[in-house]
Amino acid sequence: MASTSRSDSVEEDEDPEAELERFDDFTLASSWERFISDIEATCRQWLADGPKNLLEKGAIRLEESEYLYKVKSDLKSATKSYCMEFYFQIENGGSREVRTADWNGNSHDLQMCFGVKDFLLIAPQSASGVVLDAPESSKLLSSVAIALSNCASLWPAFVPVHDPSRKAYIGIQNMGTVFTRRFEADRIGSQVPVKLMHLEGLYELFVSKFVYSSVDFAMHIFRVHFMMRLTYQSFPYDEDDEENDMDGIMDEDAETAETHGGETRSKVHWDDDCPWSEWYSAEDPLKGFELVVTWSDRTVENTLEMAELENASPNEAEKWALRAIFSPYLDDPSQEKRIDFASQLLCLVEALDMSFEAQFMEDFVSVENPSPENLKTAMIVPPPTVLDRVVKDLFHEGSKLPDFIKGEHKLSRALKGAPLESLFAQFCLHSMWFGNCNIRAIAVLWIEFVREARWCWEESQPLPKMPVDGSIDLSTCLIYQKLHLLSICIERKHEMNEEFLDCIGSEDSSEGAVEDHHTAVKTMNTSADVELQRKLDSSITEATVDGLGFDSETEIRSSVESRPANGIRRGSAGPVGTMVLLKSHQSLHAPFTLDPPLMTEDMHEERLQAVEAFGDSLNFSGQLEKDILLSDMSAFKAANPNAVFEDFIRWHSPGDWESQEPKDASPSIGSMKECSQDKWPPHGRLSQRMSEHGNLWRKIWNDAPSLPAYDQKPLLDPNREGEKILHYLETVRPHQLLEQMVCSAFRASADTLNQTNYGDMKQMTAKLEQLYFTMKSTLGMLQRNNLLDRAETIKDLKRLCIVFGHVEKLITLAASLHRKFLEAPRLAQVMFSDFYSSYVPMMGMGSKEENETRKDNEVRQEEVRFRERQVVSKLFTQPSANQSWRKVLSMGNILNGHEPILREIIFSKRDSASDGNHYASERGGGQGVGEGGEIETHRMYVSGTSNDLRVALSVTSCD
Repeated sequence: MASTSRSDSVEEDEDPEAELERFDDFTLASSWERFISDIEATCRQWLADGPKNLLEKGAIRLEESEYLYKVKSDLKSATKSYCMEFYFQIENGGSREVRTADWNGNSHDLQMCFGVKDFLLIAPQSASGVVLDAPESSKLLSSVAIALSNCASLWPAFVPVHDPSRKAYIGIQNMGTVFTRRFEADRIGSQVPVKLMHLEGLYELFVSKFVYSSVDFAMHIFRVHFMMRLTYQSFPYDEDDEENDMDGIMDEDAETAETHGGETRSKVHWDDDCPWSEWYSAEDPLKGFELVVTWSDRTVENTLEMAELENASPNEAEKWALRAIFSPYLDDPSQEKRIDFASQLLCLVEALDMSFEAQFMEDFVSVENPSPENLKTAMIVPPPTVLDRVVKDLFHEGSKLPDFIKGEHKLSRALKGAPLESLFAQFCLHSMWFGNCNIRAIAVLWIEFVREARWCWEESQPLPKMPVDGSIDLSTCLIYQKLHLLSICIERKHEMNEEFLDCIGSEDSSEGAVEDHHTAVKTMNTSADVELQRKLDSSITEATVDGLGFDSETEIRSSVESRPANGIRRGSAGPVGTMVLLKSHQSLHAPFTLDPPLMTEDMHEERLQAVEAFGDSLNFSGQLEKDILLSDMSAFKAANPNAVFEDFIRWHSPGDWESQEPKDASPSIGSMKECSQDKWPPHGRLSQRMSEHGNLWRKIWNDAPSLPAYDQKPLLDPNREGEKILHYLETVRPHQLLEQMVCSAFRASADTLNQTNYGDMKQMTAKLEQLYFTMKSTLGMLQRNNLLDRAETIKDLKRLCIVFGHVEKLITLAASLHRKFLEAPRLAQVMFSDFYSSYVPMMGMGSKEENETRKDNEVRQEEVRFRERQVVSKLFTQPSANQSWRKVLSMGNILNGHEPILREIIFSKRDSASDGNHYASERGGGQGVGEGGEIETHRMYVSGTSNDLRVALSVTSCD
C-alpha cells in the first residue's frame, strides 16, 4: 500500500494529458516493474530506429564478424547495474537475409550455438560479466521476456550464467503465438565421457531430449537432421622435433663424415633453394594450414549411420575450405628481431651516418688514432678466420666471369650501384653480414679488400668477378668503374708482359737483352708483317668498294691507287666513299685508329672542369687530346702517304671544311662522273679557326709521324692508370665509400629478391617495380654526392629500409605459397591476394580509414575445388614419432594421421505445424520455422574435442 500511495502522489503532480497518455503508470509500483519498463523503453527505441538508423547513431561493428553490429544501453535495478546489448546483422547492400546453416565463420558465438540472427544479451556490470546466482538469472531473464512481450518483439534474449570459463547461457524467445523457445548452453572443460567422444553417443544424447529415457535407441528409428564441420590443423614447424628426428641420422653419419674430413649433415631449411639463402635463412611465413571440412544437411535414422559417418574419410565431405596460418612477425611490427636484407641495410645506413667521423678508413681501426666515443661501444669485429673466409670467397673462388644481366630487374640500372654478381656488389653484401655491419668491421674488411686488389695488380692476376674488356659503364657507381678499369689494366699489363717474354725467347742467344718493352714490340713488325698488312688493306679496299656499290671504272681506279708510288699504304680500313686527296688525286682512305682511352666518371668531370677553366676550347682540346689527335693523324698519314693537313680535316672534322662548289643546276649522273674528273681540285677552304696562325692542330700534324695503329703505343698506359686507381681505393673518404656501398647494397639486395620464383602473382611484380622507383627517388641524393641535409637523408634511408622490409616479407610469403601449391597455383594466388589486400595498409600506402578498419579475419578461408584436394591433403603430412605420442586418436574422421582439432555438429528435429492455432508468427523472420510449415522443435549444437565439449540446446514448446 505504501508503494501505491507513492504512485498516487506522483500522478497528482503530473499533467492530466500526460496521465491520459500514460494510462499504465499504475504498474510502476516496484523497482522490478520500473526495471522492466526501462528495458521496454530501450527496446521500443531500438525497434523504432531500425538497423539503418542504428548504424547512423554509432552502432559498433564486431571484430569477429564483418556484418554484425551492436548497440548497448546501461540499466539499473535497485543496487545493481546491468548492460543490455542488441546484436543485429546486415549483409552487403543492406540485406537482412542470414543463413546460419551455411556455417558462416564470421558468426557470433550465440548465433552458432542457437541458430538465431538478431538477439539481446543482458549481463551485470561486474568483473566476470555473468550471473552467478540462479534466482537472479531467472528473474533477469523474466524481466527481459516481459519487456519484449510488451513491445511485441520476437528477439531472443540471453543471460550469461555460472563460471565464465563454462561459457554457459540461458535464454528465451517468444515465437509470436503459443510457441516459446528456450535456450541453454554449457561446457565440459575436462574428462569428457568416452561415450560423448563419438558420434553415436552424441546422437543418443540429442534423441534423449525428445523421447522417453527407457526407449532402446538402437531398436528404433528417429529421423534427425545432421550437419558436421571438422577443422584440421597441420603441425607447426617444431625445431626440437626435427632435431630429435635427425639425431639418429647424425649419429650414423658421424663416422663417415670424420673419415672423409667433412662436416656432418646440416639441417635442411624450407628456403635452401631461394636466392636469399646464400646470405640468411628466413623464417617460413606460413606456420601451417587450417582445413575446414563440411558435411551438409542430411537425415540420419539410427546410431549405425552415425558410426559410418565417424569412420568416413574427409574426402567424402561436400565442401573443403582452407585457411593459411601466418607467422606472427608478418602482422606484429614489434617483432623486428629478425635477420634479413632490410635489417642489415638499416645497419649499413647507420654505418654511413658514422662514416663522417673520420678522414680515412684506417682511422676506424688504427690504435694510434683515438676513436670517437660512439665508436668504442658495440663495434664487434669478427676474428681473422672469418675475415680470411670472406676474402677467399671474394677473390679466390672461381674464375668464371658471371652473367651481370641475369636476374637483374629492368629498373635496376636506374640505381647508381654495382651489378649484382660484380666484385664490389658482392663485397657490399658480405659487409652487411660481416660482424654486425658496424663501421669498424666494414673498415677492416675494406682494408683487406684493397690489399687483395693490389696483390692482383702486382702479380698480374685477373680481378675476379670483373670484366676484362668493354667500355666503362658510367651508370654504375664510381668504385665499380674504377675496378672495371683496373681489371682492364691488369689484362693489358699481362698481355704486355707475355709479349715481352715472347720477344726475349725468340731472339738469338748471342744477342743482348732488349732495352725496353717498346723496342721488343717494334722488332715484331717485320717486313712479312708489312706485306701481310698490305694484302689486308687491299682486300679491305675491294670489299669496301663493293659494299658502297661503285661502278667498275671507280673500282679499277681505287685498285690502282691503293699502291701509291711514293709510299706504302698501311693500316687502311678502305676508301671513304668517292673522296680523293687534294694534291695527289688518289682515293682518301680511312685508317684503323687506336681505341680512345677508357675514362671513369671522375676523369670525365676533371676534363669538363678543365674546359671551363681554360675557356679557349680549341687550344684546350688540342692540349688535352694531344695523344689521341697525334695517334689519329699518324694513322691517317700511314693510310694516306700523300695526304695534306686539309685532307685530314675533311675526314676527321668535316665541319671545319667550308665547301665552295658553284651553285649550278643539278647535273645528270653521267655528267657528275665527268665533273669529278675534270674539275680538280674541289673548291673549298679551312674554317677560320683552323686557318689561324699557330693553330695547334696544324702543329701536331707537322710533328706527327706516319705510323699505323698497330705500330703505335697504346693510348692507355695500364701501369700509370692502375696505380692511380689503387691510390684512389686506398685513400677514398669513408663517407664516399659508404654512400656507394649503400646504393650498391640496396640494388644488389633488390636484384637478389627479384630472382625469387613466386609464380604468377601480379601484385608482387607490381610491388617490386614500385620498390625500385622508391629506391631511385630516395637514393638520388647519394648518387649525386650531394648530402645537403645529412640528418634528413639518413632519416629517409631508414624509412626506405622499412619499406624494403615490407616488400621482403611479401616476397618470402609469395615464395612459400608458390612452393607449397605448385600443382594448385590458384590457391596460392587467392591466398596471397587476400593477405596482400590486408597487409598493404600496414606499409603506410593505404588511407587512414583502411589502416583503422583492417582486421585479421580479412584473410578468409578459400574454398578448395575437388581436383585441388589431393594437393591440400599433402600439406597434412603424417605425424612424426615425437608428434604422434602427444595425442590419442579418439574422434574418428582421420586425415593422414591428423584428427580434427575441432568438431562442430548440429542436430535438429523438425515437426509439422499443421494446426492453425499453433502457427508461429511470420514476424519470426524464419527463426525456427522451416519450409512447408515445419517448425524446428529441437536443436543441439555440439562443439569441441575429446578433452573439451560444449553443448547448446534450444527447445520449442507450446506453453
